[in-house]
Amino acid sequence: MNQTNILREIVLRKRNQSKNTKELQISTANSIVEGCYVKIGGIDQWITIRGENRNNPVLLLIHGGPASTYSIFSPLLRSWEKHFIIVQWDQRGAGKTFGKNGKDGSGTITFDRLAQDGIEVAEYLCDKLGHRKVILIGSSVGSLIGIMMAKLRPDLFYAYVGTDQNASDPQKQNLLYELTVNTLRTAGDTKGVQLLEKMGSDISHWSRKDYDMINRLRVKAIKDVPNMITDLFLPSMLSSPEHKIKDMIDIFKGMSFSLDQLFNELMAFDLKKLGLRFEVPIFIFQGDKDILTPTELAKVYYDEIEAPYKEFVLIKNAGHLACFARADQFLEELIERVRPLAPASISSL
Repeated sequence: MNQTNILREIVLRKRNQSKNTKELQISTANSIVEGCYVKIGGIDQWITIRGENRNNPVLLLIHGGPASTYSIFSPLLRSWEKHFIIVQWDQRGAGKTFGKNGKDGSGTITFDRLAQDGIEVAEYLCDKLGHRKVILIGSSVGSLIGIMMAKLRPDLFYAYVGTDQNASDPQKQNLLYELTVNTLRTAGDTKGVQLLEKMGSDISHWSRKDYDMINRLRVKAIKDVPNMITDLFLPSMLSSPEHKIKDMIDIFKGMSFSLDQLFNELMAFDLKKLGLRFEVPIFIFQGDKDILTPTELAKVYYDEIEAPYKEFVLIKNAGHLACFARADQFLEELIERVRPLAPASISSL
């Protein structure tokens, strides 16, 4: 989607919001549609719960970013709500949670704090909905938070599903660097390649400005698959019936605020320090053409981990944000591989 199409989305915002409002309606007898602030980690945090049947497995989605709330994507996941209860959570420092609390009320944001918040959310869902456990999906930066949650409290989760799986490993900096250079070279971005070569492969020396610039170059280099910004994030945000102009402003403010707080920790994050042995089934559903969290690195991480059961699945013709770019295939994989691990809820027995 180019700038002209984005402008068109802005012009048609009201119409698209009205269309999505109709598509998001659920009228089944045992459905649940809720959105409210819940006290998590001592502050009010925004949670939405949507599903056609309260007895279906609960799927808790941990968004990426940092602070890139996925609640804007609800219309893309409407078909999922027939098979799962879909829970979207605006994390501390993100979206409506940031709008409610602001900078001063958000406290210090760390990966440990976000993982502990996430565990509280899972406990809240089990208690509220009468389920023993939930299915956990972590996407992009949220895959770091999600994998921490799965490691800390395996008793809360039927399975962990990583997508856009971030395989942070300081020992693999050179491989990440080479993959990025090759991606830019293939895209014909000679200036980008020269810039990267000048910066060098030691990402621990990259500044926040460097990080933002390289990510912009990566996104620009995306070819033949939906672009995460222009095809997914911006159109979904503009057409979301649940997000007003203030909410959209809060999304961008929260992203900047959260990255400021998490940047140093993110750049030094080492998944291996969490340990490579897990007590829950592990699934990696990765876009086959993901260059932001490279598929090659996600596969290396997958090969290293041990779990009671594990599977690596490629989402075809998808880059980053694979679960939204190819929502139908992603749902098929969830139904076939993950849903059988989650029995009916306590309330239905």
